[in-house]
Amino acid sequence: QVRLVESGGGLVQAGGSLSLSCAASGGTFSSYDMGWFRQAPGKEREFVARISRSGGMIYYAASVKGRFTISRENAKNTVYLQMNSLKPEDTAVYYCAAARNAMSPKYDYWGQGTQVTVSS
Repeated sequence: QVRLVESGGGLVQAGGSLSLSCAASGGTFSSYDMGWFRQAPGKEREFVARISRSGGMIYYAASVKGRFTISRENAKNTVYLQMNSLKPEDTAVYYCAAARNAMSPKYDYWGQGTQVTVSS
């Protein structure tokens, strides 16, 4: 069982930056692709970014490409999401997730989420 704990959320003004972290425990971190998702009030959860277990393959949603950067440190069992040029529409609860199968969009473990609020 993998446990994921996000941190780093908060309140920031539009144009500002935030860095999220997700610490994993209970499994072999380097065996999982990791992803970030978000869910805004009244909306469905949406994909933000994904990084392969080696870090060699990275994918972004079009809405965040060029502004957000996903990275990971396998030695620290941690995945990061650096968010720059934040917009009010980035306001959401951000979740990290772990996927066992590199060829599947399915994620097996989820964190509890961290709130990001961007004021205009």
